[in-house]
Amino acid sequence: MSETHLSGTSENETWDVIVVGGGAAGLSAALTLGRARRQVLVIDAGEPRNRFAAHMHGSLGNEGIDPAQLLQRGREEVSAYDVTIRPGTVHTVADADRSLAVTLTDGETLTARAVIAATGLSDDLPDIPGLAEQWGSGVLHCPYCHGWEVRGQRLAVLGTSPMSLHQAELIRQWSDHLVFFTAACGPVDPALAVRLRARGVELIDTAVVEVLAEQGRLTGVRLADGRTVALDAMFTAPAPRPHEEFLAGLDLERAENPMGSVIAVDPVGRTSHPRVWAIGNLVNPGANVPISIGAGSMTGGMVNMALVTEEFDDAVAGELTPGGYWENEYAGSTRRWSGRVNQTMAEIVGSLPVGDALDLGCGEGGDAVWLAEQGWQVTAVDISPTATARGAEGAAARGVANRITWVHHDLSTWTTEQTFDLVTASFFHSTVELPRTEILRRAAGQLRPGGHLLIVSHVFKRAEDVPPWALRHHKDDDGGNHAGNDAADLEARLSVLLTPGEEVAELALGEAEWEVVTEEIRSREATGPDGQETATVKDGVVLVRRR
Repeated sequence: MSETHLSGTSENETWDVIVVGGGAAGLSAALTLGRARRQVLVIDAGEPRNRFAAHMHGSLGNEGIDPAQLLQRGREEVSAYDVTIRPGTVHTVADADRSLAVTLTDGETLTARAVIAATGLSDDLPDIPGLAEQWGSGVLHCPYCHGWEVRGQRLAVLGTSPMSLHQAELIRQWSDHLVFFTAACGPVDPALAVRLRARGVELIDTAVVEVLAEQGRLTGVRLADGRTVALDAMFTAPAPRPHEEFLAGLDLERAENPMGSVIAVDPVGRTSHPRVWAIGNLVNPGANVPISIGAGSMTGGMVNMALVTEEFDDAVAGELTPGGYWENEYAGSTRRWSGRVNQTMAEIVGSLPVGDALDLGCGEGGDAVWLAEQGWQVTAVDISPTATARGAEGAAARGVANRITWVHHDLSTWTTEQTFDLVTASFFHSTVELPRTEILRRAAGQLRPGGHLLIVSHVFKRAEDVPPWALRHHKDDDGGNHAGNDAADLEARLSVLLTPGEEVAELALGEAEWEVVTEEIRSREATGPDGQETATVKDGVVLVRRR
């Protein structure tokens, strides 16, 4: 059975994964997925959170480089794999048929089997004149990223919330000269104040009203009472604002962390939606570059595994459909056709005038080739492409290729405007569910007046009626013996086989238009696939003529 992977590179096709956000987390996920042979699209707004910093620290192997240089290197690395990067922003993500519809702000809609949200966040800074201009240079937020560069200097912590109390304790590690501006934190617990002063931290409860700088370099702050405090650098904790609006329509579950409400994810980045993952600062505001890279790598691998699992699930489900089952039956074995026509069919058709014939469920074409050799113009239809391909080879070898049209199609949905003088269905049974009676009725409707419908079927009602080679195939057709359930399973299979009388009643074609010519059970000697083993089998024969 052929296998189709839904993937592509245009809006009319489906990407394996769309990564929204081209920062460290998003590119890391894209790299892992690209190396997993996934077709990946990265949509990048081009505004990484750390774009205000000139240097990046604490990242092994990339210590001190410009963050923009890291991203450029990352883009070059992912471009070596099946990854496309394009500028843009995403407006919405919505559920589609076993996929996600990703609509960009320019109106274009793309489709993906999975989405990784790596859009990060914006830092909403205190509204103090001069502060924004110093963000990333004189005003900092992470001592692990920038503390070494200002170690031992005159530092301050600008409080923004009660969380700043912890930041003040932390920054003390990098300098003995630390001022803590507490105005925005509310009253400081006396015990905590004692704790901070015990290590030489100066507490000032007057509000900061301006950040001062000379020649672009921070020099201090002005307080509400007019005083100035000389500084070399200041740390603060801005309010994180995740870039998550495009996911609002999915109603994802949320979680609370010390920095506020974020989209809830499991340890590998999966959200409450089975096709959406979220990584980096979008769900972990405190993640630095190495953490974000690691999260992207982990999530990229997990997304690939989820797609792999889905593909195997689809393949198994496909084999359980009539088309998948029968294609597996033919493709998974050598040629089944013995080259012999069904004896009962040949005896019945031999007395009919030659014309146009339709062979339903033709398999590898034994009956179709025989009909062509008798002068019939044949349309042979089967659900298995392997079966029809082998039938065409057999017809060519027997010199009747020009008299047979081979059609690979599911008979449940196949239709034709052509009419016929004969419709045959020899052993038209399916182990997996198939609307057999509906197919036969539809095919009968394609008969011309005076045309015949011939149905030859097994009428095994007991296990002892089944040829020994068929019993062996039954035991092995799922890869092993059915053991204790074998007898019950076989009985269930035999129960669906109809006697000729039951067949006629099931068809219910109507006496006004149809005449039952033959309705009988015939015995015949059959030879097994090995050409040696023989057995007497019973065929049910139904021949009806359109009046």
